[in-house]
Amino acid sequence: MSGEAYLAWEPLQEQRYEYVDGAIVAMTGGTVPYNDIAVNLLTALHGAVRAKGCRINIADVKVQVSAMGAYRYPDLVVSCDGRDLQNRELVQFPSLIVEVLSPGTEAVDRGAKFNEYRSLETLQEYVLVDASAVGVEVYRRGEGRMWLYYPYGAGERVAFESLGVELGVAEVYANTTV
Repeated sequence: MSGEAYLAWEPLQEQRYEYVDGAIVAMTGGTVPYNDIAVNLLTALHGAVRAKGCRINIADVKVQVSAMGAYRYPDLVVSCDGRDLQNRELVQFPSLIVEVLSPGTEAVDRGAKFNEYRSLETLQEYVLVDASAVGVEVYRRGEGRMWLYYPYGAGERVAFESLGVELGVAEVYANTTV
């Protein structure tokens, strides 16, 4: 299937599908802690994102990773690019992407997705949040092709430099059963 065909077909489906190199990949549901983490992040970051004139979306908004045909559904995406602020179909110029890890998605989130997301010139931070144990990992764009790694654990504060925001790890995991 071509990327154009996918974009016409996918909104008519009851389930969400990602599109990678011509292949259609069904999206699976997450656990309650997985969802709680995504909601906690949305709630905690929403005010700062809006104050900066940016847009924040969760789960049901796809990101066009490449013009040649990769469309992904991250758990949370922020864009501050004016070209995205009026777009009703997808996000093309994200500054922050968050994936909540589950046993079924962790390998893809750490591997293929991170590899794809790094190609997005506007992306400043890629964040992985473990849904089975307390741990947040931030990959931040450095100079050239370098990505810097910042792990955070219980009792620490996570810096979202692209937004100028810090959150306690406890806020990320509030009311979860991790």
